[in-house]
Amino acid sequence: MNDNKSLLRNGLAMALRNKRYIVWFYLLNLLLALFGTVAFVNQAGTVLDHSLHADRLLHGFDISVLAEMLMRPEFGPTIASRLPAILFALLFLFSTALFLPGVLQGYASTYRLQREDFFRACGRNLWRFIRLLLVAGIVMIPLTVALFSLHGWLEKLAAESTNELLLPEVRLAGLVVIFLVMAAVRIWFDLAQVDVVLSDQRAVRRSIAAGFRHTWRNLGRLLGSYVVTTIVAAIVLVAGVWAWVRFVPPASVVGAFFLSQLTLLVLLIPRFWQRGIVVTYYLQNMVEPIAVQPFAPVAVVAPAGNEPVLAAVIPVTPPEATGS
Repeated sequence: MNDNKSLLRNGLAMALRNKRYIVWFYLLNLLLALFGTVAFVNQAGTVLDHSLHADRLLHGFDISVLAEMLMRPEFGPTIASRLPAILFALLFLFSTALFLPGVLQGYASTYRLQREDFFRACGRNLWRFIRLLLVAGIVMIPLTVALFSLHGWLEKLAAESTNELLLPEVRLAGLVVIFLVMAAVRIWFDLAQVDVVLSDQRAVRRSIAAGFRHTWRNLGRLLGSYVVTTIVAAIVLVAGVWAWVRFVPPASVVGAFFLSQLTLLVLLIPRFWQRGIVVTYYLQNMVEPIAVQPFAPVAVVAPAGNEPVLAAVIPVTPPEATGS
């Protein structure tokens, strides 16, 4: 339990000490999201600018009006607005792979990382992170499909049972198990990313193996820390939605924008907190100790007079190192 507190406390300290990274990623996300929604705004404007139904979306949210707008011929094909959103989402994923190495390097530094060092770490590890993302996708996508397929099969069996409480219990337990398994896989690749950057590991497979080994060896400690940060994120999300419903009038576009963006900004903290957790774990458990050769003092006979004498030490190899 003390180890978990240490990971959580030190990881949060890293994230708060480097708040600028959170702000930068938030601004990058906001900018790309704005570009990704321009096509939808233009398409919606061709309909809503000339319709009285726009008032039902401005002063509230009417799903029937939205569905009618999407089906009208003048709105155009929905793929025209979905495609830019998908492309900019992929661009954000690439930007994460580009800038995250610099963030990890900054977390592990005992000083404020200079701009040149930040971008040097980003460029040196870009191709390594792309390979890591590809391997992570190869592992996570089939695993997710298999877990949800198994979950659906168990739900079907539970629905056929005479026990009315069995279905919701199976559904809840299955979702919890899926979350824990996928969180463990995420920890695995988070540790691999840290090892690639901080050990300057060119062979990505070695970092993946090291991440898997340490994840399995300390699964309870790492998974417990990730669960705590996820609970914090859930509390932030619920609080943001509650404040939106409670304090923001339906017609207040500005209020809704600022509250939603504040919620999204705060939601980034738990994720960067998790990055701080894995960096803390790496520094505590995955850094190989440096072997220091012992030194033995040598007696020096001082000459007569008052001349200064320089003390010297000569390295002495221990007997076991020479096979004696």
